[in-house]
Formats: sequence, structure tokens, C-alpha cells
Amino acid sequence: MSKSFFQNLKSIFRIKYPVISRTISASPFSSSPVSSNLPGAILNAKTFSQAMQLFNSASKKTEPIKDLTLHSAIIHYLTRARLYLDARCLIKCLIENLSKTSNPRKVCSLIFDSLGKIDFGCCSNVFGVLIIALSEMGFVDDAYWVYQKMGELPSLPACNALLDGFLKRGKFEFMWNIYKNMLALGLYPSVVTYGVLIDACCMKGEILKAKLLYDEMAEKGIKPNVVIYTTLIRGFCSEDRILEAESMFMKMREVGVRPNLYTYNTLMDGYGKMADAGRAFQLYQQMMNHGILPNIVTFGILIDMLCKVGEVIAARNFFACMVKFGVRPNLFVYNCLIDGCCNPYDVSTAIEMHSEMEKLGISPDVVTYGTLIKGHCTVGQVDEAERLLQKMDKTGVVANSVVYNQLINRYCEDRNMEKALALCSQMIEKGVQPDVVTFSILIDGFCKVGNVEAAMGVYTEMIIKGLKPDVVAYTALIDGHFKKGSTTAALRLHKEMMEVGVVPNAFTFTCLVDGFLKNGMINDAIKFFLKVTSSGSAGVKVDSNNGVLSFPNNVTYSALIHGLCKDGQYFKANKFFVDLRRNNLYPDLPTYAMMIKRHFEAGHITSVMMLKADMLKTGFMPNLCMYKVLLKGYQDMVDLNSTCKCYEELIDSGLVGSAASLMQSLRDHVNNSALSRPVTSLLT
Repeated sequence: MSKSFFQNLKSIFRIKYPVISRTISASPFSSSPVSSNLPGAILNAKTFSQAMQLFNSASKKTEPIKDLTLHSAIIHYLTRARLYLDARCLIKCLIENLSKTSNPRKVCSLIFDSLGKIDFGCCSNVFGVLIIALSEMGFVDDAYWVYQKMGELPSLPACNALLDGFLKRGKFEFMWNIYKNMLALGLYPSVVTYGVLIDACCMKGEILKAKLLYDEMAEKGIKPNVVIYTTLIRGFCSEDRILEAESMFMKMREVGVRPNLYTYNTLMDGYGKMADAGRAFQLYQQMMNHGILPNIVTFGILIDMLCKVGEVIAARNFFACMVKFGVRPNLFVYNCLIDGCCNPYDVSTAIEMHSEMEKLGISPDVVTYGTLIKGHCTVGQVDEAERLLQKMDKTGVVANSVVYNQLINRYCEDRNMEKALALCSQMIEKGVQPDVVTFSILIDGFCKVGNVEAAMGVYTEMIIKGLKPDVVAYTALIDGHFKKGSTTAALRLHKEMMEVGVVPNAFTFTCLVDGFLKNGMINDAIKFFLKVTSSGSAGVKVDSNNGVLSFPNNVTYSALIHGLCKDGQYFKANKFFVDLRRNNLYPDLPTYAMMIKRHFEAGHITSVMMLKADMLKTGFMPNLCMYKVLLKGYQDMVDLNSTCKCYEELIDSGLVGSAASLMQSLRDHVNNSALSRPVTSLLT
């Protein structure tokens, strides 16, 4: 309850609030009036001053003020005099004091009954004031109880207050019941009504329903205000429908509704989610041109966006601009900058930002420390990450599972499983339970060091704790079992993950194909690959540290091509290579070398030339191994001109200085061939 609220009460009753508080709470449920004439005298007072004088005189006595009837009378009087705010303040005061000794529903019932006993010709309005007071205090269920008990529809402001109360509580289904009842009984919705309903639709993600309400307003001749337009823009942005958000922004300006700072911030945030820094800053400049100055929210949105698109220097420059505007940076802005600096591995700058915020008296939170720990772990500075974790403990910032997982993951990457397990024990001692991510990291770590038995132990513990293994855990176990040669176990895990509803990602599919191939199951690999790509799973993508991995990807195709070539199935290998390029994927140099070697053996010189041109087109320059394949291929085909040109390319490439073994190998190989004399001469 705010201080201004109590000051308002003092001005109404011209008595000190402690007197009211004491007398109301002394006997909260008294219902027998001391003087039966006093409530009537208040109700029949000629003027407001006279009514208040009667009420105040009664308050100076010890007992009468305890009577709810007396308070009900003055509330009725204030309502009839249209002093709704004053009536509402008194009701809130009553509710607050009576609630000290009883539950809100009983208090609500007492006040409702007491107000209902007075026949003053304005019961509907009085109950409407009670509904508004209860809704504003957060007692929405009690307000709805009054709404149902009334027997008639309350005033529009009361309905709007009730709608807003349910909106804040997230009870959307009640809102539509009230709205339908309003329409059925002929109560005309206002711009406030539509604003609350549209907000509810946007919060539920029902943007089309919100747009229908907006259209309904136009049909009824109700002009939307800046709040409604901003709410709709926010709704469109949250659904990534940025074009419709822009259209709504332009529409509001066309009809003369001026966007406010919140409107601009909302649309800028939408651009931020789309990583469209250009349009975000155009809107920012437009806002400035219209005389609207940015606030900390504006700067936070733009700095966060710049950091996420990798423009950390621009973000820092804009941060300096914020200070020039006199806007004090907050924790969110610093966290964005620290995260931005850590992403391109500029951890030293992130540490500087951390020190700067502490000098300004802004205490780092768990997000700050988590970001810094992640940054140190990424660049391999594990000691610094450990020091920060200790500092968190000393300063009272409680580390969460996200923070611990960063360090555990680093230990696993360093193959230090002993330390990873020790940190797991530490986090449990601190009251932080390992989550799905923690277990998945450990499972992956044990699989990478070849300890699949320990990984399965962690997996079992995960199941016992009631945690559902995710795609990372299953993929790591499948890969680990394949590498051990346990094909049956790997396939059993794949079957299990499908049965429990865990959707495989690109890494899972690639591990399965690679596992089949490494265990000599080439036909199974092809069969599985074709099954997946024909079932609609092809094209699945997953975020990785290096961008986005798709399936099928170049790793999958390369594994298939190498496996088929080693098995002598050159025709199928060539088919997969063609598919790879048709899907705009790029083979690596070993794959190009493998295919070129096989085409040389088949005597397909035109295919060799096309593959070499394609390799150069995709940005790959031949290395020593590739030149060895080319020189040997041309020599075997007795193509002196191509051999000479290839050798000249080798010299020009700068690799010839380290190619002594290649030259000797070539001399040995050509001694008994048709090109023996010219090639030997060329290489000396």
C-alpha cells in the first residue's frame, strides 16, 4: 500500500489515519449500530461537508466507528456523490484492516452484505466500486464473486477493472465470459475494454484474434489509442511477423496516433529479434527526429542487438553515447556488453567491463559471472573460471546449474573427468541439483575418453533421478558404442530414443551413418541414409558452435563416399558425390582427392578436369597430397603435358620446398614407365 494512498484517506476524513486503523480493527465484525439514526443521517446529509462532519464526529467516540453499517453509509454517500476514488480508498482501507484477522473472502462477504443492507438507490454502483477496489488489490477471485452475486451487470469501469485483474493473473478464460456477458446485456465496450482483451490475445500468442478485435473496434467506431497499437505491434513482433508490425506502426501514424517511447522500443526490439540492426537504428533516428529521447530500455535493446550480431565495437561506442545522454547504465546493459565481448573471445575487455560496473556500484549477478566463466572456459583459462566461481561464493551470488555446467563442460573437453565429477559433487553440496544438461555433458565426456561403461552409469543415474535423456545424451552414447564396435547397443539406444519421443538431430544421423561405415556395414549405412532422407527427416538442422549443421551434410556424404570407394563401389560413390554438390554442399580435400584418384583409375580424364575445376571454384587449393594424386594420375595416363603443367603449379604454389619425398616417390614410380625419360629429366 503506497504512502500517497494513506495521505488521500487523511484528506478525505480530516482525521489521522491511525485513529481509523485502530477503530476499524478493534472489533472488525461488529454489526449492531450504536445509533440507528446515524447511518441514515449520513445518507440524508444535504452536503458532502455535512456527511463528513457526521462521520468524523462518530469517529471521535470509542465504539460507533466499529460498525460496518456506518462505513457502508459513507461509502454509499461517496458513490452517489460520484466521489468514486474516495469511496474506493475507504473500501481498500477496510479490506486491508479486516484482512489482518480474517481471510479475504470472508472480509469481502462482510463488506458486500453490509453494503447490500443499505437501500440508497445506488447498490449497483457501490458494488462496482467494491469490484474495482478488490481487482486493484489483486483479490480478483473475490471481485468475481461480487460480480456473480450482484444479480445485475456492474458499470463499465467495474467490468474493465475485473478484466484487467484477470489479465494480470493470466486467467484468460474468465475474461471472455465477462466480455460475452457484457455484449449480451448491451453494455457497450470502451477503448479500455478492447485494450485489455487485445493484450490478453497477444499474451496467449493469439495475434489473429487480437487483429479481429481491432477490426471490430473500427466497425463500432471506437478509435484505438497508442496503447492498443503498441500492444498489437508487440504481438506481431513476438510472432516474428515484423512486416505486419511495421504496417500497424504506419497505420497508427496515418490516423494521427503518435507513437510513444514504448511503441518505438517495442518495434526496435522486434528488429533486434530479427537481427536487423539497420532498420532498428533507422527507427531510432526517426524517434530522435520526433523529439522522443531514448531511455535505458532503448539503449539496452540496441546494445544487446549489436552484441548478438557481432558488432561489439559499435555496441561499445553506442554505450558511450548512452552516457552522453545522461542515461545511467544498468546491469542488463553491462551483461549484454560482457556477453558480446566473450563471444569473439575478447575476455580481457569483458573483465574490464566487469570492473567498471563494480566501480559504479552495480553488483554483478549470476548471469554476469556465468558469462565470464563461459568466456574463460572457451579460451581455456580454467583457473580464472575457477577463481570467479570462488568469488561468487564469497560475494553471496548463488551459482546455478548453468554456471556449473560451463566448467564441467570445459573439464570434459580437457578429458579431465575426475575434476568434472568433483565439481558435480560440489554443486550438489551447494544445493544445486544436476540437470539434463549436466548429465549429458558427463555422458559425452566419458564417451569421448572411451569409457562407455561410465557413460552408461551416468545415463542410468539420470533415469533413476527421473530426468529424461536428451538428444545430446543419446547421440553421445550411440557414437560411443559404435566406436567400441558395440553395434547392437548403439542401435538399441537409437530405437529407445525414438520410442520415448526424443527427435534425432543432424549429429545423431551423422553418427549413425559413420558408425555403420566404421563397423563395415556399408549397405546398412546406405539403407539408413536413404530411409532418413526419403522420410522427410532430411534437412533437419541443429545449432552448433560452428554454425548450423544440416542433415545430410558434407561430413555424412564424405563418410559414405570414402566407405564406398574403399569397398570398390565407385559408381555409388560417384552418385553420392553428385548428390552432395547438387545440395550445395562442399566436399573436403580428402574427398576430392579420393574421387579424382578413382576417376584416374577409370580413365575418366574429363571427370578429373571437372572435379579439379569444381575444387578450385569452391575455394579449395590443392595441398601436397592432392598434387601427388594428380601427378601420379597424369603419369599413369601417359599425359606428359598435364604432368608438366601440374608440376609447374606445384612450384608456383610454394609447396615444392617441402616436397622432396614427393619428388623421390615420383622418380621411383616413373622409372619403368613410358614417361620415364621425360619425367625424370623434368624432376632433376
